[in-house]
Amino acid sequence: MMATASRRSAGILLYRRTTSADGAAAVEVLLVFPGGPIWARKPDAGSWSVPKGLVEPGEDEWAAARREYAEEIGSPVPDAPPIELGEVRLKSGKRVIGFAVEGDLDVVSVVSNTFELMWPPRSGRMQAFPEIDRAEWCSVDLARTRLNPAQVPFVDRLLEALGSADPASPRR
Repeated sequence: MMATASRRSAGILLYRRTTSADGAAAVEVLLVFPGGPIWARKPDAGSWSVPKGLVEPGEDEWAAARREYAEEIGSPVPDAPPIELGEVRLKSGKRVIGFAVEGDLDVVSVVSNTFELMWPPRSGRMQAFPEIDRAEWCSVDLARTRLNPAQVPFVDRLLEALGSADPASPRR
């Protein structure tokens, strides 16, 4: 699982099993909305992501995914075996390697790392912004509309790995 390209990211799709109001089994996934002024006015649809970031040269993709999750969420990845979700390619050409991990997280506790950006543009003034503006648990149907379209296959691959495209499938 070694990275060979500089335009390669790795991320984690955290999921939890829930029960709907009618008692049916369901799966929810944790998505993040990017921080910073460039994303402030972007619509929800297609703008959300899995917590992810660049794989450093020579770095193991699973290690990079865990590091990026911890930086963007502010807590370590739950100690559960990962499900490999394969690779997707964003419009930018960047490749993203996905992993799913079962766990739970209080989204109120999310504290993201920050990045610096000259803002306003050409002002000469550097400002710090959180890399992640917010995190939310989403049903798989909502996740499919919110996620960057290239990352939607991660949700489908997770459901397939759990045993069915039906989120109500029994736990294996």
